[in-house]
Amino acid sequence: MEVRYSPDPVRFSRMTTQEVMDNFLVHSLFTPNEIAMVYSDVDRAIVGSAVPAGQALSLTSADELRADFFCQRRELGILNIGQAGAVTIDGREYKMAKCDCLYVGRGSKKIEFVSDDSNDTAKFYLLSYPAHAEHPTVHIKKSQSTPVELGSMEESNKRTIYKCIHPDNAESCQLVMGFTVLEPGCVWNTMPAHTHERRMEVYMYFDVSDAARVFHFMGKPDETRHISVADGQAVISPSWSIHSGVGTAAYTFCWGMGGENQSFDDMDHLKISDIK
Repeated sequence: MEVRYSPDPVRFSRMTTQEVMDNFLVHSLFTPNEIAMVYSDVDRAIVGSAVPAGQALSLTSADELRADFFCQRRELGILNIGQAGAVTIDGREYKMAKCDCLYVGRGSKKIEFVSDDSNDTAKFYLLSYPAHAEHPTVHIKKSQSTPVELGSMEESNKRTIYKCIHPDNAESCQLVMGFTVLEPGCVWNTMPAHTHERRMEVYMYFDVSDAARVFHFMGKPDETRHISVADGQAVISPSWSIHSGVGTAAYTFCWGMGGENQSFDDMDHLKISDIK
């Protein structure tokens, strides 16, 4: 497990492009037959992936957690961004189509991932936070998530937000998670941008073509920087940072948050003229 220690806004303002990427970009996800994990000191988030190709993969604890099993003191969100597969939690199997989500509650001991087709695999994205209580595991299919349509073609940001792990669908301790699909011809997400001091966020971009990139903007509103993000890469966004992006073509991204407040509308909006 890779461990990341996040810089503060003062150090961030002095970083080179490479230093920003080294600290905030997660580029080690979605390797076949591996479980990858990055542990961030920002709200103790863990960003990871599991890609079972020809064999089942089991999620176990790590030395950094000092736990008997991964979810001993944690909750976990899982989003499948690949082809059909399944996640088994303590003997119960959950069939996972593309964009199906699974909330795994604290206390779940045995977590296993498989793909239906080893040549066309499932790709499970993982996001975990510490949990103070146990809540039931919940399977949220794409059709069961709560869609919200925002933006417009005129502003190049028409998109549908699917709320998956959210108080309306699955009770959790602090994890809130879903994904956003941009319409063809639209490239901007989360614009005008906002911050939320009460929680951090992780953005994971997918369905980005090999030739395309998403330019993710972060930093304090009056001193922003960008990171060039490819398919299957994620950005760790501290609570003091904006989080917005623009792509060279339409794309999809998973957003996940942890912190003090689970309200979807808890955000401090910024005017475009405030962003520098």
